[in-house]
Amino acid sequence: MMSIVPSAETIRAIVDGRAPDPFAVLGMHATADGRIVVRAFRPGAEAVGVVQTSTGRLLGWLPCVDDAGFFAGALPRRKQRFDYRLRVRDAGGERDVDDAFRFPSTFGELDLHLLGEGRHWRAWELLGAHVVECGGVSGVRFGVWAPNAQRVSVVGDFNHWDGRLHPMRRHPGIGCWEIFVPGIGEGAVYKYELVGAHGGLLPLKADPFGFAGELRPQTASVVRRTDHHAWDDAEWMAGRTERQRRDAPVSIYEVHLGSWRRSPEHPERPLGYRDLADALVPYLLDMGFTHLELLPVSEHPFDGSWGYQPLGLFAPTCRHGSPEDFQYLVERCHRAGIGVILDWVPAHFPSDAHGLAQFDGTNLYEHADPRQGFHPDWNTLIYNFGRTEVVNFLVGNALFWLERYHIDGLRVDAVASMLYLDYSRKAGEWVPNRYGGNQNLEAIEFLKCANTEVYGQHPGCMTIAEESTAWPAVSQPIEAGGLGFGYKWNMGWMHDTLAYMGRDPIYRSHHHHEMTFGLLYAFSENFVLPLSHDEVVHGKGSLLARMPGDTWQQFANLRAYFGFMWAHPGKKLLFMGCEFAQGREWNFEASLDWHLLDSPWHAGVQRLVRDLNHLYRELPALHALDCEPAGFAWVSADNAAQSIYAWLRLGPDGSAPVLVVSNFTPNTHHGYRIGVPHAGRWRERLNTDAADYGGSGQGNGGGVHSEPEPMHGHPQSLAITVPPLATVVFVADL
Repeated sequence: MMSIVPSAETIRAIVDGRAPDPFAVLGMHATADGRIVVRAFRPGAEAVGVVQTSTGRLLGWLPCVDDAGFFAGALPRRKQRFDYRLRVRDAGGERDVDDAFRFPSTFGELDLHLLGEGRHWRAWELLGAHVVECGGVSGVRFGVWAPNAQRVSVVGDFNHWDGRLHPMRRHPGIGCWEIFVPGIGEGAVYKYELVGAHGGLLPLKADPFGFAGELRPQTASVVRRTDHHAWDDAEWMAGRTERQRRDAPVSIYEVHLGSWRRSPEHPERPLGYRDLADALVPYLLDMGFTHLELLPVSEHPFDGSWGYQPLGLFAPTCRHGSPEDFQYLVERCHRAGIGVILDWVPAHFPSDAHGLAQFDGTNLYEHADPRQGFHPDWNTLIYNFGRTEVVNFLVGNALFWLERYHIDGLRVDAVASMLYLDYSRKAGEWVPNRYGGNQNLEAIEFLKCANTEVYGQHPGCMTIAEESTAWPAVSQPIEAGGLGFGYKWNMGWMHDTLAYMGRDPIYRSHHHHEMTFGLLYAFSENFVLPLSHDEVVHGKGSLLARMPGDTWQQFANLRAYFGFMWAHPGKKLLFMGCEFAQGREWNFEASLDWHLLDSPWHAGVQRLVRDLNHLYRELPALHALDCEPAGFAWVSADNAAQSIYAWLRLGPDGSAPVLVVSNFTPNTHHGYRIGVPHAGRWRERLNTDAADYGGSGQGNGGGVHSEPEPMHGHPQSLAITVPPLATVVFVADL
């Protein structure tokens, strides 16, 4: 055992912040002869005494054995350890404080075992900053993974950002560090100070498991509890599985919270989570969307990344408020019957010095080889998916959002960049896998693991892959050879149909099958049809601006396209502003152009999207078999000369079939004959050319009766008016 006063070398190591095990030196210890000794390092203190906690009695003052502020002394007639406080006298007066070095480790054996295995899916309950009580004393327990660091300290205002004062206890078998700092609580600002493997002091690091962060440009973590909120969404949570099944209507409104709407009085500031709950939730309810999808809300340093370069994966951005404020927004959505999907970014992270890059002086989170660990498109770093601790970090993060924030789904960003080792790389710039191929085997296993845990622990939730290639079975079960996602964005459909819609109608007949090609593979995956933020940025202009013709034709084209999309197999996703045909490209720094709704044309598009959503939810034929080939049948797919498409949407037995006709030329067709499977009246339920939507008002007077004239392989047919640049939806009266 160490003597009362350590060696000069040991004292100097404490003073210089180089002690390999400060808990073996500081705090209360028993000497070789059985006496109780207390040692403390309190720079700037004039005197340090020991106070018995139970009695409040001062037991004595500790001798100062080093002018740097090292105090050590044996307590008279004391043979057993006891709870104590330090009485510190300095320039600010005299006060009693709890000593961080008197508290034992709070990590349990099972936690340490699971962390060591890399399978502690609730590691966020252990690591990060947690307001807890230890031995009846309130404070914050900090935990961090940094296996190659020589020393890790927590620093903040509470210790004058001096890394020598709160060096952490190391658990060498798992590379984790912890310390309980008494007397601090919510709102404490902190970072980690690390001495790297080679002895150099690293840039101060934000907490990888931090639950809140400072508002940019500040970069520290902030102690916040995430268990304050008393949830009031039990009804939603109990029925969520039914609302998110493959046969349920799913119509998603994609939102960037910082630019959806801003206060006219303060256009430079985004709305807070609670203000958004008051404004956005009623809007979603009125518009008929079933889900709200948020561009990443994880804390991120750069506004211009829109959240897609996150560093605080466990922290909802403080740009809009506190963690509890964000929980309130989610709850308000649930109480309105609206699910919440988060964009989640496990593919890459920025290289900011305060973040995960070279966290402990080594390539800890990122792959060491830049051919595998650096993303050339975004100048970001790529996670090392072959490291179990990194997989544990990411999978645990996914589960954290679902549990602690009641999130209903995760849309996984940039999946293609994860699957392919040669993604955006030239020959010689990538490393083949062990079989010589370009598949990232570790990333594949990570995605399977994440989906397994999400659906296993939260079966009512969904995962959605943004995957832009023809990788097979993305949304098929893992046991069937798939990646296990619930849905996949149909990027091919989006690309082909927007290319077609951007052409002048006079040329569309030559590209007729750009609108039909997607049906060749429409049921190979569980698809979401996305008109996302990616389609209204980087010089692409707005959806409206991409439509050809004069102003009337541009609006008519967009309305016809929306009708085509909502009647096409697949779940729906629409980026904010598109629902009222915003004319300019999206600007993340400004509010949407809500004033445009004063225009009948823009208001008409908004009314159309509202009606499409409600019709989509009302008619089983438009959603129940979205992902099944039995839910779709072409009636006329080859009328390229007139650029007219006609098809049937079919629902479960007993539900009324739906006939959809789209005309992508400005020509009106009267008496256009189309085959139908049932005799009787077919009601016109929606016409994108209706005057209420800004159209010419041509239509079918509410419905058409069939005639026993076979057509298109059906025994009956309708003679209908096909309006110009329009989609018309008919429902059979059964």
